[in-house]
Amino acid sequence: MQRWRTLLGVAWFIWILDLATKAWAVNQLANREPLKILGSFFQLTFVRNPGAAFSLATNATLFLSIFGIAVLVVIVYFAPQISSKGWSVVLGLVMGGVLGNLMDRIFREPGFLRGHVIDWMQLPRWPVFNIADCAIVCAAALSMILTIRNIPPISKTNVIS
Repeated sequence: MQRWRTLLGVAWFIWILDLATKAWAVNQLANREPLKILGSFFQLTFVRNPGAAFSLATNATLFLSIFGIAVLVVIVYFAPQISSKGWSVVLGLVMGGVLGNLMDRIFREPGFLRGHVIDWMQLPRWPVFNIADCAIVCAAALSMILTIRNIPPISKTNVIS
C-alpha cells in the first residue's frame, strides 16, 4: 500500500506541476519571441507539438493518445505488485508525465485525442520540451540505475499466481 501511495503521490505532483506550467506558458509565452533565461543556453520557447518527443510522429497523434492510455492501464494493473520504492517512483514519474501530455492531447486543439502538446523549455541543439517530458526522461534514467543495481520492480513474494 505504501508503494501505491508513493506512485500516486509522484504522479499527482508531476501532473499538477505540468498542468500549472503549461497554463503559465500559454498565458505568458504564446505569441512572443523566445525568452532568454541563461543566454542561448536555456530559453523559454512556446511550441504546440502534434507529435512525440523530438517532434517525431507528428501525423500519429491519435496513436500516441491511445498508446498513452494503454501505458496508464498497464501501470494501474501492475502497481499493486510493486515491491520497490524506487520502481514506485519510476512508475509515478511515467504516470504523471503521460497524464500531463495526454491531457493536452485530449483537451487542446485541434480536437479530442488529437490535441497538440504544449512545450516551452529549450536547451541548445535539443527539442523544446515540458515538465511531463522531463519526468519521463528521469523515469528512464532511474529505471536504468535500478536495473544496473539489480533491484527488481516486483519481488517473488509479491507475484500474484
